[in-house]
Amino acid sequence: MPYIEIIFTESSKETTEILIALLSDLQYEGFEESSNQLKAFISSSLFDKPQLEEIAKQFQLKYTTTELPDINWNKEWESNFQPVIVEDFCAIRAAFHQPIKDVQHEIIITPKMSFGTGHHATTYMMIQQMQQIDFTNKQVMDFGTGTGVLAIRAKQLGAASVIAIDNDEWSIDNAAENFNKNNIVNIDLKLADKPVANNTYDIILANITRNVIQENFSLFDHCLISSGTLLLSGLLKADEKDIITLASTHRFILSKKLQRENWICLNLIKQ
Repeated sequence: MPYIEIIFTESSKETTEILIALLSDLQYEGFEESSNQLKAFISSSLFDKPQLEEIAKQFQLKYTTTELPDINWNKEWESNFQPVIVEDFCAIRAAFHQPIKDVQHEIIITPKMSFGTGHHATTYMMIQQMQQIDFTNKQVMDFGTGTGVLAIRAKQLGAASVIAIDNDEWSIDNAAENFNKNNIVNIDLKLADKPVANNTYDIILANITRNVIQENFSLFDHCLISSGTLLLSGLLKADEKDIITLASTHRFILSKKLQRENWICLNLIKQ
């Protein structure tokens, strides 16, 4: 499948992070950051030039577009995949890497372009925050599971049940493959756009985007038990005020916040 490469030039670090969040919502599949430049990739079939022009105008950015040859992008991505180590708590690696020593758990994934390898600041912080949460015998929902690493980590930490949801078939297939690689069973994997609201949960993990979080906050409130934990990321520092305000209208209070670069991860407790 051919792809379009868009290169934004003279983009500040803050603008680059906003662009990544915005373009992720528009089905751009990969990004490469460098000094004052961002490369973004999208399938030719999904490329919308007027939409791109509007975004570039909004941020006063120049850009170039190039149609890329139809090669195996997953193979290219795999060749550059490096293990991720989250303190001494967890390591994420591919099967072709050597085992990582001196960590509590390893997660082995098949590195594809699904979101959630641990390299992104938001996934890293979600795993950091999970270290402080008691998952023992808990009912957990991972909304926007991507590669499934958070669902896997929840089971490793003793969750009684995990439901993992994503609206992308590629992510669902990749998550199922990763569950198998890690000998993880009894995760209910669902292709869906919305949280499963007919169940109740002790913990909800949602590493997605601001818009999706805002659209689904009432459902999070509906299906999370009192004193339950809502762990959110996929958010920029600039989103914090709006999300905290929204959370307060649903009786959530902030327990802990992490920030990595300009991304944040919020641990919210339902009152």
